Amino acid sequence: MSVIALCSAKGAPGATLTAQALASVWPRPVALVDGDPAGGDLLWRCRGVNGEPLDPDRGLLSLAAAARRDAGETSLAEHLQETALGTPVLVGITSQDQLTGVGSVWSQLPTLMASHDTDVLVDCGRVAAGSASLPVALKADALLFVVRPDIEGVAHLRSRLLQLRSALRRGEGDGTPVLVAVATSYRDRDSAPHLQQLLDSEGIVAEVVGVVARDEKAAQVFSSTRVGNPARSLLARSAKVLAQRVASVTTRDFVGSA
Repeated sequence: MSVIALCSAKGAPGATLTAQALASVWPRPVALVDGDPAGGDLLWRCRGVNGEPLDPDRGLLSLAAAARRDAGETSLAEHLQETALGTPVLVGITSQDQLTGVGSVWSQLPTLMASHDTDVLVDCGRVAAGSASLPVALKADALLFVVRPDIEGVAHLRSRLLQLRSALRRGEGDGTPVLVAVATSYRDRDSAPHLQQLLDSEGIVAEVVGVVARDEKAAQVFSSTRVGNPARSLLARSAKVLAQRVASVTTRDFVGSA
């Protein structure tokens, strides 16, 4: 199965929302993992199948506790929760204060996700040198950065990708494909090709694979502040195109491993 790490370079460009939207339209069975070491949002954004809040104690924290007891018998599946939108999720920590409680499970996450029986989308939050999620991101089958097409967003993306290029040269990432999604209006036809031109001119090996449409109503559904089905929204339609492109890049053959 394939593991795709979603990241941001700085700020909040919408990586978590993108991960949720991609999971809702992913072309294969998929699980969504909150791997943001700064404290993730999936616990607050998602509701269970009964409409109730998700259990904060069942997720990354319970996975870490199980791994401490018996790492060889630990599986991702035991700690997933089904959401009202039909996506199995592994909720993360809610603040950096809980980071020490997770301990060595960060180093085990790549193996646990790779051995899971579906594809996995992992929200790694802001990836930078020294981040606990960086090793997780670099061991994924593909790395997807989400960026806003403003000056600050592009500048931070460029800086982060240059740092990532150095890591890849040291062999830490073993040639992980680096992809970029632009969070912008569905009418924006220029930002993605312009960003690709910029990356190419800098000699940065990264592929701009598409756009995540800004769609406030659909975003509210994914954050559980609005009731509805986002399937026909601009966000979902753009995510479906993006999902097909990202899934096609991953190196593992889902059909062959099923």
